[in-house]
Amino acid sequence: MTSQPSPPPPTPSKAPVDALDCRILLLLLQQPGIGVLGASRRLGVARGTVQARLDRLQSRGVLRSLAPDVDPAALGYPVTAFCTLEIRQGRGGHSPVVDHLAAIPEVLEAHTITGSGDVLIRIVGRDNADLQRVIDQVVDDTHVTRASTVISLATRLDHRVVPLVEHLLHERQAGG
Repeated sequence: MTSQPSPPPPTPSKAPVDALDCRILLLLLQQPGIGVLGASRRLGVARGTVQARLDRLQSRGVLRSLAPDVDPAALGYPVTAFCTLEIRQGRGGHSPVVDHLAAIPEVLEAHTITGSGDVLIRIVGRDNADLQRVIDQVVDDTHVTRASTVISLATRLDHRVVPLVEHLLHERQAGG
């Protein structure tokens, strides 16, 4: 049996963002209420340029939302937990489980993962007893065979992208 040579790595397409895109993203991340006109004034570019860049960033999926960032704890859900789910493999893949999870409001995220589990979810509850209710809902699906849960005691580093965009901006400005 002869081995086939590996295909060449894909050639990188045009970078999804340039330095101006990074500057716009950073400004919106750091000052979410600035608006298009405020951003154009702050960055010294035309309002139409900022709007066109935002439209393009949204159409490419770089900018997923202009929605506010809401804290579940401030809404009365201060307990956060992460559950690793093992699911029954078969027809439909992960779809039936994801559909089940999407119907539970306290399930904030779901990720397909590698390792001993199949899906990692982030859930919230009003207290530990409420968290147990949410976990019971999560595992009340024929496709979920096992769940392992850890409760977050404190968030030490919240979801963030500002450092990543800053790093990308430095690369773009340096010609990278």
